[in-house]
Amino acid sequence: MSVINDLPTFVTQFVRHPLAVGAALPSGTRLARDITAAVPRTGHPVVVELGPGTGAFTRTLRERLGGRGHHLAVEVNPRFAARLAQRHPGVRVLAADAAALGALLAAERHPYADLVVSGLPWAAFRAERQRDILHAVVGALGGSGVFTTFAYRHALVTPPARTFRRLLEGLFEEVTVGRTVWGNVPPALVYHCRRPVRRTG
Repeated sequence: MSVINDLPTFVTQFVRHPLAVGAALPSGTRLARDITAAVPRTGHPVVVELGPGTGAFTRTLRERLGGRGHHLAVEVNPRFAARLAQRHPGVRVLAADAAALGALLAAERHPYADLVVSGLPWAAFRAERQRDILHAVVGALGGSGVFTTFAYRHALVTPPARTFRRLLEGLFEEVTVGRTVWGNVPPALVYHCRRPVRRTG
């Protein structure tokens, strides 16, 4: 399916739930390639996708996995979740909140995730919501696990985006920023986060 075919559903859901969807258009293929670049090339990894929406990143993840491992998609919007499950039968689609990631993985009998890819609208979330989800991500990742997510270039100066960047830098030992994908609408960049910080006590 093309992005054009997804537009009616995506725009409708954006109008109804603007804070949950976060964008009026699905992400483009170049951004999808950048955000999924950390998929392990060998083995059978556990890959989790948060907020997949209509599947802009799902298709690329499936291609990179090539039938290997386990692909879980956590989508709180029931309309998006139903469409994603129908379109990608090889993906385990969970209609749930991303903040419950630890419990969701445990229920699926996966001790940890090797990669978490997020399409969530972080700049639309309050600091508490950002923190709850990121703590769930850190708790779900294995020691060598990777977390990737994206931000819209124009929103980087907003307080929620700045708060999110600070949270990332406090929860991961390494946070690198990819090049701006100017062809995306709107332009976006990818955060690559490695070595999650384990808090004790």
